[in-house]
Amino acid sequence: MAKTAAAMVQAGEREVRVSSPDRVIYEATDRTPEVTKLMVAQFFVAVEDGLLRALRDRPTALERWPDGYREGFRLSTGYGDDGEGFYQKRVPKGAPDYLEPVGITFPSGRTAEEICVTEIAVPVWCAQMGTLTFHPWPVRRSDVDRPDELRIDLDPQPGTGFGDAVRVAGVADELLRELGLVGFPKTSGNRGVHVYVRIEPRWSFEDVRHAAIAFGRELARRDDQVTTAWWKEERGERIFVDFNQNNRDRTIASAYSLRPKPGAPVSTPMTWAELATVTDPRDFNLFTVTERVADGDPWSGIDDTSYSLQPLLDLWQQQVDAGEGELNFPPDYPKMAGEPPRVQPSKKVAEHWDEQGNRVEGT
Repeated sequence: MAKTAAAMVQAGEREVRVSSPDRVIYEATDRTPEVTKLMVAQFFVAVEDGLLRALRDRPTALERWPDGYREGFRLSTGYGDDGEGFYQKRVPKGAPDYLEPVGITFPSGRTAEEICVTEIAVPVWCAQMGTLTFHPWPVRRSDVDRPDELRIDLDPQPGTGFGDAVRVAGVADELLRELGLVGFPKTSGNRGVHVYVRIEPRWSFEDVRHAAIAFGRELARRDDQVTTAWWKEERGERIFVDFNQNNRDRTIASAYSLRPKPGAPVSTPMTWAELATVTDPRDFNLFTVTERVADGDPWSGIDDTSYSLQPLLDLWQQQVDAGEGELNFPPDYPKMAGEPPRVQPSKKVAEHWDEQGNRVEGT
């Protein structure tokens, strides 16, 4: 069979070449048709306004699935295991001239040049490279050490689900408003909910992480279905506020990213009123979101106001004064001041853990 000719996708003022345009990236489901590589590239053009709002001028890691996604496929953890998907944290060879890199520093002190999205042609070229999900840092290239976003990741634990995350998100919205902050919610594209708050780029990653811990603890006081426990065994059937997603080199799938799940689900921005009515995040996929953006982006005003982090830092200090101190960092971080022991309570030997506190098999 003859190889399908490459297609050209109009991305702003540029044409981007997409090879193997008919490669199946997502198989058909009972809810959605199959999705090809060309359709992924065209989707990123269709959601240009919202996608660039999420990515513009941010260092961005790519989650690449060159052969597409199938049920059972795995994302490589980077600890020597094999997976069909992997993270690309450095600008790959062969990048086009219009792709502008930005220098970042990892927790280890190592540095790298990472992709910086400045125009829609960049995400479309990333689609050509098999990218489904964009993982932007919470900083702009003008100051890569001062975050301009607080990210609240509401992660359902076993025994809970999307509906529980939505309910807790409503409580989170109330708390944010009491603190004088405005959050913007989105589906994670899986079972969780993400809430973003634009902040003034005045504070360090450590400060923003402390703000997230303080918020999570206060949320847990108000709702007994919320936890900030780092170890899985301690979380129970609750919604975990993953405060460590605010660390340096920890990222969340961007708004309008596709997720590696059946049916091409999309991490979809919502209004608070709309989120409260959503029962199944799979309803928001490549096909439905393409239609949805014709009515505009619910996050169109996210950049209008940047808020002070001080109310949450004051709350953090109150918690510290009351004897509630530091919480665990991810295991690949250097030992941090005041951090609790990194040995899981039920374990007596050192093991490898991923950023969610899960043991990496085979280590």
